[in-house]
Amino acid sequence: MRLVDHIILETPDFVIVNKPAGMLTLPDRHDNELSSLIAIMKKAYGEVFTVHRLDRETSGIILFARNEAAHKYFSQLFESRDVKKFYLGLVSGQLTTKQGNVSEGIMEHPVQKGKMVTNRKGKPSSTDYEVLEEFGLYSLVRMQIHTGRTHQIRVHMKFLGHPIAVDEFYGSAQPILLSTIKKKFKLGKHTEEERPLLSRLALHASMLVFKDQNGKEYTIEAPLPKDMSALLTQLRKHRGKQPVIGEELSAE
Repeated sequence: MRLVDHIILETPDFVIVNKPAGMLTLPDRHDNELSSLIAIMKKAYGEVFTVHRLDRETSGIILFARNEAAHKYFSQLFESRDVKKFYLGLVSGQLTTKQGNVSEGIMEHPVQKGKMVTNRKGKPSSTDYEVLEEFGLYSLVRMQIHTGRTHQIRVHMKFLGHPIAVDEFYGSAQPILLSTIKKKFKLGKHTEEERPLLSRLALHASMLVFKDQNGKEYTIEAPLPKDMSALLTQLRKHRGKQPVIGEELSAE
């Protein structure tokens, strides 16, 4: 990864990076060989502090503090929920209610390590959502999280019955194929196997709104990565030609 290609904004107090999908924010406790964004940042900037994180498969905006004072300030800002965090995600199916809020507590799964569940005894969690586009099998949804629980969006969308696409934990790990969204799909003559349009979690941290120590407001946006963008192009192209979940998929 060429860090310079992923820097969105750099100031003396913080650096904002557009994290690629598949990269850890912090080192893996069990596998030191896996590269992490914080390690790359420390190599480039020396002293850097983590303020928040993204799941490995989620792409998008991460803010790093560059000194202890900034670290303290931004950590408190995130904790007191004075940062607006927006995500774009592709979910399975079509939501009946196109705009709403999920305020279901989240706690660790009693048996499955690393998995979270909604539970009244869990930590208070709040996610706003709004459907932006519908494609039959999938919908593009914008989410704003008011709390920062582990896997919050993924757990809350599962709670609604519309998990994030390609989510092996809370939905289906099945990659998205063109043959699924294009009715008369045929493989090329010299192609033995179809390549997935998307084979990772369809979630992107798209926007952060916050004020720095001097009261200056920032609205930071990260464009959708190429894989999600290319998938949306295909979904728009074949909109209305796809089966809706629940209908039988034709065997063409």
